[in-house]
Amino acid sequence: MKTYAANPQEVERKWYVIDAEGQTLGRLATQVASILRGKHKPIFTPHVDTGDHVIIINAEKIHLTGKKLQSKRYYRHSGYPGGIKSTTAGELLNRHPERVIKAAVWGMIPHNKLGRKMIKKLKVYAGPEHPHQAQQPETLVLKY
Repeated sequence: MKTYAANPQEVERKWYVIDAEGQTLGRLATQVASILRGKHKPIFTPHVDTGDHVIIINAEKIHLTGKKLQSKRYYRHSGYPGGIKSTTAGELLNRHPERVIKAAVWGMIPHNKLGRKMIKKLKVYAGPEHPHQAQQPETLVLKY
């Protein structure tokens, strides 16, 4: 019996829409990362991008537990000495709610060329509207 390895040409990709309203950030991110990697498919191969496209709507209504809105910090650096800046999760959620979800999912996928390819299949929108109706996405209800 031979081990099956998927070819990038034979991977069929679906589009899924997930409503983030009332969802907990980490629980949503783990399941989205699994779909982006393709772990829900029987043809999953770790070194091949077998995942599907994911559209997340209502990112502004995501839920963070505990005191994470005040205590969780996001850092960025300009590349210059002393150029580090930080914002809290609450501030980032008010200004750019898409970035909170994208950062959480990015932390759960591989940090290499394959991971950069996977994160491009994630589309996050603050409100309930998205411009991907032509792809006929399926609505996906998360497990928890």
